[in-house]
Amino acid sequence: MAALAGSAARILFPPLCGGCRTIVSIPGSLCGTCWRELRMIERPWCEILGTPFPVDMGEDAVSPAAIANPPAFDRARSAVAYTGVARRMVQALKFNDRTDLAPWMAVWMLRAGTELTAQADIVVPVPLHRRRFLWRRFNQSAELGRAVARASGLRFEPDLVKRRRHTLQQVGLGRTERDENVRGAFVVDKASREAIRGRRILLVDDVYTTGATVSSVARSLKRAGAGGVDVLTFARVLPEDFLDTATDPI
Repeated sequence: MAALAGSAARILFPPLCGGCRTIVSIPGSLCGTCWRELRMIERPWCEILGTPFPVDMGEDAVSPAAIANPPAFDRARSAVAYTGVARRMVQALKFNDRTDLAPWMAVWMLRAGTELTAQADIVVPVPLHRRRFLWRRFNQSAELGRAVARASGLRFEPDLVKRRRHTLQQVGLGRTERDENVRGAFVVDKASREAIRGRRILLVDDVYTTGATVSSVARSLKRAGAGGVDVLTFARVLPEDFLDTATDPI
């Protein structure tokens, strides 16, 4: 009966490519054209920022950017570069209510963040302000975080961090503007501090651009007593892809 029901569902609702929505054979997969567009982020990478190196720099190598400007978090990892099909998937999840993509995106995130999930205690998503949540009806970071937590067996705590003031959307802002936009925007209230005291937090977001948002959240978590904060995102804007003057803003 289950097999028959599954066959009927496949006929009525065939699995679609996460990038272009053409029919594919397996749910949560990409068609051949979209798969070729995907740029997976692989080692060797900076052990702190997770940005890939063009050549192997040796074990535990750290990039000049991480040395010159140490982030508020401990480590960051991302599954794919924010170009092509990955960009379309993020935008479909975020703006077109494609929450069905979150579990499949989380699979790639877990592959990139194996070392982070192995040491994490709690998964926390980057929060939305209540005004934006009411408009969008869901938090894309929470959808990804829930899927990551479920697959890794970690606690999922979507309400530990609050966005206490409404901020501009980061889309189209330059590096300095992004930092100023989210400065002091996040807080952990007193009732939640005991839950994170001494715990290692895995902070989940959809895209890492300059790190301004996740750094601001990480500071609030550490001020509240977190033992460590790592960042896991689905996509990442690589340095060579980021332009403050880009005509197609991130």
